[in-house]
Order: sequence, then C-alpha cells, then structure tokens
Amino acid sequence: MSEKDKMLNQEYYLCWDKELTEERERAKDLLFEFNNLKPSARDERNQIIQKLFHSVGENAWIESPFNCDYGYNITVGDNFYANTNCTILDCAKVTIGNNVLMGPNVSLYTPNHAKDADERIAGYERSLPINIGDNVWISGSVTIIPGVTIGDNTIIGAGSVVTKDIPANVIAAGVPCRVIRPITEEDKVGLKCL
Repeated sequence: MSEKDKMLNQEYYLCWDKELTEERERAKDLLFEFNNLKPSARDERNQIIQKLFHSVGENAWIESPFNCDYGYNITVGDNFYANTNCTILDCAKVTIGNNVLMGPNVSLYTPNHAKDADERIAGYERSLPINIGDNVWISGSVTIIPGVTIGDNTIIGAGSVVTKDIPANVIAAGVPCRVIRPITEEDKVGLKCL
C-alpha cells in the first residue's frame, strides 16, 4: 500500500514520501499563482480553485492569501466564503457545507504528527477528516483540529480552538471550544429590523 493510500485511509503514513511531496508541490504552485492574482481576476482565481479542490459549489469565494496541502481532499458547497489567511491542511477529507462563512486566520488541520519523537522525526503522521455542516459561521482566528465535526447553523466564536465535535444550532467558543448556548428565535435581530 502506498503512503498516499495510507494517508487517505487514516492510517499512519510517511509525510515526506516522494509522491506526496510532489502532490504538495503541485498544490503550492497553483496556490502561488492564485495568491499573486489581483482580487478582481475572479474568473482566473475561480479556475485555479476548481483545479485544486475536489469539488466547489456555486458562488464560492476565497480571499488571498490561502494555503492548503493538497487541495484534492477539499469539498466546499455553494456560497462558501473564506477570508484572508485561511489554511486548510487537507491530508484527510475536509467537507464544508453550503453557506459557510470563515473569518480571517481560520485554520483547519487534519494531520497529527506521531507522538513518539523518533517516529515524528521520521515523518510519521495520521490524518482525520473535518466536517463542517451547512450555514456555519466560523469567526476569525479559529483553529479546528483533526477529526472534528461541526453541525449545521452553528457559530464558532473568534479565537476558539475546536478539539471535539460541536452540535448543530449552537453558539460555541473558547479554548478548548465548548457550547455556550443554543441559537434561538431571539437571535434573529436582522429579520426584526426589516
């Protein structure tokens, strides 16, 4: 079994494998091009993201700079927005639903390096998927670690470190991130103003 197969099967793999290194370099070359285009070059920017990601819904927009490891493990739905300095380390699948907003400096990390120092030095790591539901707002400077799922309609407060699953329809924040309260009808201030 190749190191890539091990990576995709959530087994320990050698991250400095030749094939994986070449695939990361391919992604970095595309990202270099993407990050150096004018923001107004929307069509060109979108074409690069289409080449890079596994799939992209309609009306997706990613601000520069953006970084990822491979790109081919990232799926985003319709109306996705990522603000500046978004990093998605996609050694495992990252699935992002429809109408998801990410503030600046959001980081999604699927890989975990080996705990043993010798194995870590050798380049062993294991990656777990991240799943983000529909209509989620991830505020600025949030970090999401491997294996986390965030439910639909949830808000993650600024600066949070999400270390475990967060259910749907809640506001969660903190280090580590925890549920603060459910989202209620009283939170619909914008609709009351219309």
